[in-house]
Parts: sequence; structure tokens; C-alpha cells
Amino acid sequence: MEQKLTAFLPLSLFISTCAFAGVDYHIDLSSPTHHLAKVEVRFPKVEAGDFPVNLPVWRTGKYQVLPLADGVRAFQAIDASGNAVPWRRSASGEWVLSLPVASEVTVSYQLYADELGLRTRHIDATHAYLDASSVFMYSPKFRDQELSVSLTVPEGWQSYSGMSKGDGAHSFVAPNYDVLVDSPIETGVSHHRRFSSAKRDYELVVWGEGNYDLDKMVTDLTKLGTQASAIWDGFPFERYVYMVHATSGARGATEHLNSTVIQLPRFMFRERKDYLRFISTASHEFIHTWNVKAYRPAGLVPYDYQQEGLTSLLWIAEGSTSYFQHQLLARAGVITAKELLEDIAGRIDRHQQTPGREIQSVAEASLGEWVAQGGDYAHNHSVNIYSEGYMASLALDMAILSDTKLKHSYRDVHRALYRDFAVPKGYRVDDVKGILTQLTGKDYGPWWQSHIDSPMVLDFDELLSRAGLRLVYGKDDGDGKTKVYPGFSLVSGSLKLQTLDRGGKAWEAGLVAGNELVAINGLKVTGEGFDKRLADFKAGDSITVTYFADDSLKQTTLVLGERPEGKAALKPLEKVSDKQKAFFKAWLGIDWPFDKKGEFRKS
Repeated sequence: MEQKLTAFLPLSLFISTCAFAGVDYHIDLSSPTHHLAKVEVRFPKVEAGDFPVNLPVWRTGKYQVLPLADGVRAFQAIDASGNAVPWRRSASGEWVLSLPVASEVTVSYQLYADELGLRTRHIDATHAYLDASSVFMYSPKFRDQELSVSLTVPEGWQSYSGMSKGDGAHSFVAPNYDVLVDSPIETGVSHHRRFSSAKRDYELVVWGEGNYDLDKMVTDLTKLGTQASAIWDGFPFERYVYMVHATSGARGATEHLNSTVIQLPRFMFRERKDYLRFISTASHEFIHTWNVKAYRPAGLVPYDYQQEGLTSLLWIAEGSTSYFQHQLLARAGVITAKELLEDIAGRIDRHQQTPGREIQSVAEASLGEWVAQGGDYAHNHSVNIYSEGYMASLALDMAILSDTKLKHSYRDVHRALYRDFAVPKGYRVDDVKGILTQLTGKDYGPWWQSHIDSPMVLDFDELLSRAGLRLVYGKDDGDGKTKVYPGFSLVSGSLKLQTLDRGGKAWEAGLVAGNELVAINGLKVTGEGFDKRLADFKAGDSITVTYFADDSLKQTTLVLGERPEGKAALKPLEKVSDKQKAFFKAWLGIDWPFDKKGEFRKS
């Protein structure tokens, strides 16, 4: 079907008539069906000689080198007279032009965009999502130059971005490339809402059909916006855009300077557990607007788009964001106290079931994030900056509360980071330690060494008791029941071993990740029936496991272990003092939620 296009001047005419003195970007999305676009970039007058042009090798929010330049084809460059400019490829993300004389320069290239799940670039017949790091080249010489972006799009499309609007319906302007690279564009057929919260303007843009409720999303996002003052003094933005992709499989989210993109399967919004995934993600990305975008570790200031930026403080950037996300939602009344405590309990449980916490520190995990991978080795020898950073934040918060007799909390650390180390500054380890000393009057060097620079060993019974809580498993106030545990997990829907617990019974029996189970005690077992078959035994029983390893059939004897049965939960101690209740409120920002019987009060 032929599509009518929103009219734009040809770039050559645009260049000759435009008085704009900065860098001009144009992307032609007139044939989006096969994920293709044409990009043109006009640079101001360049001196004769070598002129490098770059495409970043990573995108902000994902600390991993990516093959972004592989989507570029048909690269060419011309000068102001239309003459071809010779060029050579000098690196995976760099093209060097050789200018015989000083001139304005225009580069152009074909762009392939079918990476929705990476949240870098995606173009199809219904929309385009454009993260500048994977779309628009830049020159270090003009990185700080003001710029404009214009789009040619099919008729009926609408374009949105956290950047300021340009002269046209599909154009934007930014003061420099750093703003462009952190202000993605969503253009296409979508649902759109505007709303305000705490004297700030917001937009909600949803691409894709699904079972979401726009009114509820706007209501809860409005409530979330009122809670920023619980941590920070002021806002780093005047307008913020929530971009939501309701898709057929992609999921995840990425924070940006003035916006976020959130991806969830299209029918994972209505049920409460699914909606909580959406709204907690929205809270996480909202918090990132301060923590990472407004202030971040010195190793990431300024961003070096052509190589990784190492820092031992990524756990603050990510883990602390995770730590605050549910607290703000509970303060806003978007989630209940029960839902908040369920989230905390689940995180503690997962932490305790991760053998890697005994091996790797959260500082080391931060430094290694650029090359971090999942899998069995990571499970047993690593932690990640999100979950372990959450635990470090929790432990630090409780230490500050205790040391200051509830006068200060971890929120005050982030308030100070925003106040004193906002970009273009960046904070270092000594800066964080200095803030801790200012707040508490104590030297936090020993604490830092034992909790950040070394693998953490946390006494959750002691920590939780400060807030009048205890960790239990099961429905009946912690019934103490256990279930059989083989010491490994399976790949979903199969009998292939995914991870084994280091030092556990399966580990000692010689099983390794990738082995595929065949039988237990000589009888065939299936993926669907594995859990039921396991229930035929009790902890301490020895079973004969038949399995394939490297296509060879083998057997081993496995002694079964046990784990607590039921979900982890936080319950009140039998006797809770007013002091403990005050600690609870200072910690989480909500009133003590339990009645005299230890049940959650009805709201």
C-alpha cells in the first residue's frame, strides 16, 4: 500500500536556505516496512585535513559495548559544492574524512533498525524508535554545538521526544549532542496523554495495542511525580516523556535525560502482578532522572561514547535506584505496604540463594559490569549491580538511620549528591564517604571496606529487627515447612541443568550446567513431571540420576537437600516497641502497617 509522506524540503535545499549555524540531522523514514532509513548529517565549516565522524559503540543505560555500527551501509560524504570527500574506516565506530579544503560537510548513510529489545533503534510500518547513540553520527569537534533534528515520516505519524520542539511537527532542537544522545525519539501511530505533577509537565506515549489502562497509568504516574521531594531538592527537568512499547515479546527499560522507554508484552498490564511490574519499572526510570542522569560516578562524566567508562560505583547508579523505586510508590499510595514488604522479602531471599555473594564484592561487580554475563558461573561467583547494590543500599540506609538516631537516612546521601556533584561534576568514592561523615560524624571507611570492597555478609535478623520485622517463609506466620531441593535449576520447559549451587550436593555429585536429565532411580522423568517426581522423596534421600553429558549417558548418586517452603515474607516481631515503629517509618516513609494481631491494616 502506498503511503503519503509528511512533506519536508530536500536536505540540499534545507542546507542552502537554513540560517541555523549548528549541526543539522535529518532522517528519512518514508519506507519503514523493511526497517530501513536514510540519515543525513550536515556539519558546519570544517578545516582542511582529517575530520573524524563517530557512531557510539554503546548506548547510555546499558554498560556494554554493542555492534551499533553494523547497521550502517552506503556511507558517503560531500562538501559544500557537492564534491565527494574521500574517507577511510579507522575503527568500528569511526569514519575519517580527508578534506582537501575547508568546507561544510554532509555525510549520509543507510540505517538498518530492527533492534527493538535492545532499545537502540527499531523501524517498521507503524513506528520508529530512535536512540541517537545508534542512529546519529557525531564529530567530537562539534559535540558541544547546538543541533536540530528533522524527520520525514508517513502521513498520520506523530513524533515525540524529551527534546524541545523545532519549527516543524516532526523536528526537534538540542543544545548539544549529549542531550540528543539521551533524548530518544518515538514517532508513529500511538496513544498520547499529557498531564502535570508537582509543577512539571509530563507526556505518556504508548505504541502498540494491549490491555493497558491509560487513565490508571496517568493517575499513578501523577502520584509518583509528587514524591521526588522525599529525596531531592528540585527537578532536573521541566518536561518528561514516558514512552511505553506494548510488544509481542520485548521487555525492559532504559532511562534518559528527560524521558524513558519501557517495554512489556502487550497483554501484561491488567493483572495486578503485571501492572506492578510496569509501575515499578516506571518508578525506577523516573528515579534515574536524578540518579545517573543528573549526577553519576566520575568514571562516566563526561560520557565517552567510543569506549567503556569504568567505575566501582555503578551499584549506586543502579542498585540504589532499585532500592528506592518501591519506597516512592508506597509513599505515593500507588502500592500497598504489603506489596512493598513482599518486594523487600523477595529480594532478601534471592540474595541469600545466590552463592556468588560469597565471592564477589559489589565494587568489583561495578567495575566488571561492562563484560558481565549471566549463567552458571555468574550464579556461583558473581553478584550484579542491581540486586547486590540494593542490599548495599539497604545496609547503608539502616547504618545511617542507627548512627544518627533517625535524623538522617540514605535519602540524604542522594540529596547531597544531587546538590553538590551534579553533572558536569562527577562523584568518587571519597566524595560519598565524605557525605557519610558529614551526616553521621563517623568514619565510614571500615564499613565501606567490609560491605562494598569485600563480599557482604549481612545479618538480616538483626537488621530487620531494628524496624520491628522478621523474615519468615510460608503462609501461617512462618510455619517452618521445607521442600526437597536438588541443588540445581532447570532451563524452563526442559531437563537441562541451568545453574548449580557451588558446593551443594549436585555440585559434589559431579553434575554440571548443560547436563540433561533422563531418569531418576531408573525411571524416565520429564520436564513437566520433574517437580512431582521430586516430591516423592524427602531431604536426605539418595537418588540415582541418569543423565547425558557431552552426548554420553552417565549416572551419579545425588543426596537431596531442602529449602524453606513457601514465599518469603516480612512479618512483625511478637513484641514491637514504639522505637522500632519509628525506625520503620523513618526507613520506608510510611506508617506502621500492622494491627495488634500482626495483620496488615485495611486501608
